[in-house]
Amino acid sequence: MREMIKMVLVLTILSSFSGGLLAALKNGTQEKIEYQELQNVKGPAIEKILEGCENDPIVDRFKVADGEQERSFFVGIFDDKPKSIAFETYGKGFGGDIGVIVGVNLEDDSMIGAQVTTHNETPGVGSKAKDDPSFVSQFAKTIITDSFGVKQDGGNIDAIAGATITSRGVCIAVTEAGEIYKRLKPEIVKQLEKFNK
Repeated sequence: MREMIKMVLVLTILSSFSGGLLAALKNGTQEKIEYQELQNVKGPAIEKILEGCENDPIVDRFKVADGEQERSFFVGIFDDKPKSIAFETYGKGFGGDIGVIVGVNLEDDSMIGAQVTTHNETPGVGSKAKDDPSFVSQFAKTIITDSFGVKQDGGNIDAIAGATITSRGVCIAVTEAGEIYKRLKPEIVKQLEKFNK
């Protein structure tokens, strides 16, 4: 009986130590992992949308609480003023969530552009949402607070041939971006004051 108690005690101590070590490791590397994801996954889309900005939008970013979720916003400085932001939303596609970064001009609430960042869509079909610039270019120069949908559903976006569900997912993500923007714009404008030169 004593041996059993001793073994349980040793296993408990080892488990607690291992759990604490893993938690510390996760906390210690979380910021680096987030930065690497930003640079390699989201970064190319952000840089394409905010092309020509005078700053590094991956470095110049801030977070805003949106209910229980925290959203990251990337700042584009043009003519020494923080005029644009980019942020990510998600829509449901054929293969799961589709991540979409949208860029917004704060002066007139127009959308600078949209880029798909992550997806699990069918290669060569649904993956065109990320690979075919003619699809995402349909969102540029529209008003971010508009509602978007594919033409088959009475909307204003030409769906990718053979990938209507994927196209709907991107439209849902962009429409959600407009709702987020409308809801958080006062806080976004407040946060941007830190970037005024």
